[in-house]
Amino acid sequence: MLGGIQTGKLLVTNLIDHAAREHAGRELVSYWADGTLTRSSWGEVGLDARKFAGAMRRLGMTKGDRIATLAMNHLHHLSSWYGTAGIGGVLHTVNPRLFEEQLVYIFNHAEDRVLLFDKMFTLIVEKIKPKLTSIEHYIQFDGAKAGYPIYRELVDAENGDFEWAEMEETDPVGLCYTSGTTGNPKGVLYTHRSNVIHAITEVQPDVMNLATRSVMLPVVPMFHANAWGIPFAAAAVGAKLVFSASNEASVLWKLIREEKVTHSAGVPTVWLGMFADLDANGGDYGALDMVVIGGSACPRAMIERLMMAGVRVGHAWGMTETSPIGTAGAYPANWDDLSAEEQVDVICMQGRPPFGVELRIVDDAGDEMPRDGQSSGQLQIRGPWVIQRYFQAEEDAVGDNGWFDTGDVAILHPDGTMQITDRAKDVIKSGGEWISSIELENAAVGCPGVAEAAAVGVYHPKWDERPLLIVVRKPGSDVSGADVQNYLIDKVAKWWLPDEVVFVDALPHTATGKILKRALRDEYKDYRLASV
Repeated sequence: MLGGIQTGKLLVTNLIDHAAREHAGRELVSYWADGTLTRSSWGEVGLDARKFAGAMRRLGMTKGDRIATLAMNHLHHLSSWYGTAGIGGVLHTVNPRLFEEQLVYIFNHAEDRVLLFDKMFTLIVEKIKPKLTSIEHYIQFDGAKAGYPIYRELVDAENGDFEWAEMEETDPVGLCYTSGTTGNPKGVLYTHRSNVIHAITEVQPDVMNLATRSVMLPVVPMFHANAWGIPFAAAAVGAKLVFSASNEASVLWKLIREEKVTHSAGVPTVWLGMFADLDANGGDYGALDMVVIGGSACPRAMIERLMMAGVRVGHAWGMTETSPIGTAGAYPANWDDLSAEEQVDVICMQGRPPFGVELRIVDDAGDEMPRDGQSSGQLQIRGPWVIQRYFQAEEDAVGDNGWFDTGDVAILHPDGTMQITDRAKDVIKSGGEWISSIELENAAVGCPGVAEAAAVGVYHPKWDERPLLIVVRKPGSDVSGADVQNYLIDKVAKWWLPDEVVFVDALPHTATGKILKRALRDEYKDYRLASV
């Protein structure tokens, strides 16, 4: 052998060690549920992670054990992530917005041994506790002691002199369950390797553009696909994190302005609320430079508003099964040559896959379709941070050559840009042709007076299905169905125009803020159009 390269392992603990060593003084901020704000640093969080690992070891936790959290975004949650990784454990983040029966199923299926929870979720814990079969220790993250050990007391009882466990980069380190829109939720088990590669990818300019100078406020919860991997990516570059246990728009704007936040990430419904607060109370965008929007397709009007304010929009797509970044809104090489409208056109699509991710679309027979910007097919993905098999499943979740079927319908353009047209089950099939409910909804949201919109297919004797548009008005608005129809005339194909527009006070949402189409389809399955 003439030479060689060292073969260091890709471990999540390396991320916190790097941040604590090279960016020890870089500030981290936590706004708590009780309205208090604390300041810490990567050095302090690194020490707390080792203390937490020591506390877990004293409770008998060891390699492979699942440690669950029912919590919002804050610094104790962050240090528990890294401390759990340090004992070789698996950090299982659980969504507190799920239904009781889903929570019970998830905890029992994961066989968690410890549950750490925010005080605000005590009632949930008390209610489901008798049904939980594996949890041995309950620990309260924050607030005054109320019958449970307190996180800070356990951590402060340790000296932090803890050596990380021996691990392999292919060992599991995180567990997150899908929302379970069909059947029981399914667990996605992340490895040290997948999380580290994902973090290194995420800091790239074409993905989230994170650096040491960045100040990131992730509105996306830590229980939603690892907060899109942001706590790992931020550690990789020593970026400042601003956590908020509250998602109230006024609180978020205050933090954005006072902490000089440059980056944020969240689902479109978050920004609808942020805009409503901005319209009602005024204010500016502070130092905000980039917003990553994902979880569901971002309306064009939202993208335009942010871009007109000088904020870069990173329109991203992914899933719990993809860790979650699958594509990101990278600027093409000819960006500066595009008109403002053409630039918005680009960002309205879901972006391009970063290195490591491969995409393809297939037809119903499974045959690959061309990347011609026109053909629409079932979207499949593969890569080093894409699922192979669900937790405790007996069979792989992928097909031939490792391709995972996302359940989305998409178009691939010649330059690799991906454009989601719908979820396979949400597409409206009219006269043998497909109508994208996503595009119709996002166009409708641009209509003055419309706060939210959802499109579902309803029965039609001739066309099989026709679109019904369900709209929530903005406060004080008297926008009518005719107004919406007229607005859409030059925004979508004429045959896409909804046959009717109905107004409701609110739309149902999933626990992660997406419009719950399944509930709408069930509610309107027997709806009869006036023209039929």
